[in-house]
Amino acid sequence: MKESFDEAVQELKRVDHLFWVSLKYTRTVDVIKNVIERLINCIGFGLESLLKYAKEKKLITSIPTNAGLRCDLLKKTFPDNLELIDYINFYLRLRKLSRAEYTRREEFRRHVTMIATIDKGEVVEVSIDSLKEDYEKTRIFISFVKKIINEEKEEN
Repeated sequence: MKESFDEAVQELKRVDHLFWVSLKYTRTVDVIKNVIERLINCIGFGLESLLKYAKEKKLITSIPTNAGLRCDLLKKTFPDNLELIDYINFYLRLRKLSRAEYTRREEFRRHVTMIATIDKGEVVEVSIDSLKEDYEKTRIFISFVKKIINEEKEEN
C-alpha cells in the first residue's frame, strides 16, 4: 500500500516537472500527451494503494490487474464515497483521452491544443489551461488517498 502511494507521489513529481518546465519551453502536443500519461499513472498508483488498503481491511479478497476491473471493484467496495467515484470517472476519462485519435492546433505557441475525439464523436480540446485543472485535480486526489490511508494508521 505504502509503495503504491510513494509511486503515485513520484509520478506527481514527474508531472510537475513536465507541466512547469517542459511544457513551458516546448509547447507541443507530444508534451501534453506525456503529461496525460503521467497523470494516468499517478492516479492508477493511487487507486492501487486504495485497493491494497481495502485488502488489508479485508473488504476485498484479491486485486485485479485490469484497470477497468480495478475501478469497478473500487466503486463496489466504496459505493457511498461519491468523491472517490468522481475521481475514478476522471481517471477513466483521461484513459479514453490518451487512446483517442487527436489533431494538433497552434503548436509552439501559448495556446497549443490537442483536439481528441472520444465516445461516439465527442470532441475534447486539451489546452495548457485545461491540463492545469487536471493536474490540480490529480494533486487533490493524492491528498485524498493519503487521508484515507492515514485514517487506517490512526486506528491501529
